[in-house]
Amino acid sequence: MNIKVQIVIESENGKPEVVQEVAQLKREALRVEEFGLTLSEAKAVLQGLQQTMAEQQSVEYLAQQACCAQCGKKRLHKGTHEIVYRTLFGKLHLKSPRLYHCRCQQHAEQTFSPLAELLAERTAPELLYVESKFAALMSYGLTAEVLEHLLPIGRTVHASTVRNHVHEVAERMEAELGEEKVFFVEGCERDWSRLPQPDLPLTVELDGGFVHSSEQISRSDGWFGAITGKSMTAAGAAKRFAFVTTYDEKPKRRVFELLKSQGMQPNQQVTFLSDGGDDVREVQFYLNPESEHWLDWFHITMRITVMKNMAKSLKWAQDLMEEGAGEEPPLSARVIAELDRMKWFLWHGNVVRALESLEELEDLAAAREPTDDNYKLEKAVEEFHTYIQNNTDLIPNYGERRRNGERISTATAESTVNQVISKRMVKSQQMRWSRRGAHLLLQVRTRELNGDLRSTFTDWYPGLNRETESRKQAA
Repeated sequence: MNIKVQIVIESENGKPEVVQEVAQLKREALRVEEFGLTLSEAKAVLQGLQQTMAEQQSVEYLAQQACCAQCGKKRLHKGTHEIVYRTLFGKLHLKSPRLYHCRCQQHAEQTFSPLAELLAERTAPELLYVESKFAALMSYGLTAEVLEHLLPIGRTVHASTVRNHVHEVAERMEAELGEEKVFFVEGCERDWSRLPQPDLPLTVELDGGFVHSSEQISRSDGWFGAITGKSMTAAGAAKRFAFVTTYDEKPKRRVFELLKSQGMQPNQQVTFLSDGGDDVREVQFYLNPESEHWLDWFHITMRITVMKNMAKSLKWAQDLMEEGAGEEPPLSARVIAELDRMKWFLWHGNVVRALESLEELEDLAAAREPTDDNYKLEKAVEEFHTYIQNNTDLIPNYGERRRNGERISTATAESTVNQVISKRMVKSQQMRWSRRGAHLLLQVRTRELNGDLRSTFTDWYPGLNRETESRKQAA
């Protein structure tokens, strides 16, 4: 049998219908591989439908622009050129006439191209959205391959093209961010008290990850850092954010806007949990007047565990005493006991006693013969001492918070680092990143993971919202 696929276009201004054939299909003896449409046939039908529909739309639009909107006089025609417009269902070659402006009003230029001005971006918003969505979840190369295989793009899709489009989308998002500030706390307590009753506290967990750098000159600069975090409401709704610390110029604004999108008020409590790094501490301060900032217990106990393992491997002559040869226990046992004591102090928020215990540990490590194990332990203890000193004000009574059901760890932030950064940019990915490229991709990826990428595009292109509503009604 022969099948003809036609498109019928009905004009609203009373013109006769336009009937145009877009594809012909032929079937002979029924075979399972030809039951219904094949992928190539579906792509051909979609491409033909898109070309015909777009041509008729452009003809109707140009007919509306043929006369001056002010005086109704017909505009003079200067010439015609061709423009290329890329869509999900084919690359369109459209005739774009250039018209003279009417003299009833003054214009900066004598001529203009109505269709070229309407399609100034030359890439359909839906194509940008699909490219951004897929590239946020998998590599640029795989995104290009999937789009070319499943859709009648009408051209070879290159990974660099997808990457450039994603960067354009991310830069548009970046341009919408407000000005960076040191302080985001505005107003006074009197005004805050008049606000409606706030929701339960927000919890923000921040952590850092590393990305392989494409700008590596030496081994020391082979990686660069990226900060990621998760903001959670009491109901469990979470949103993620991420940025490259050495590239982003608006980190505080980024976190502030995300908290506002979750309904944060000046009189609402916000709890920040972080690993205490310098770059993280600077981001979280002065975002909310009711905020509290605590050091993550996970990172404390992780460092203590590492020092315990170092202590177990100590092999000095003094530790090899026979049983009963001396009253003093082995050094490794004394170090482990002191570490447990120091950990107990930190768990209960007693920072003064914890620092005294760390001084004892430093003396124990420095009193022995210099060996590799001894030097590693001594260095680790010194670094941990500095770490606790720098974050003294961020150490609460963890035991009390735990008994009250309050969060003390950024364990979920660790999974956020894996979800946002590692899965897409590190694990099993044989690639290196520039700081700009990694930062821009992270903005698109977090929008997609938060479920906000589609709404971002509908804000830019309100017409896309109609399709979203149509899908909801169909469901």
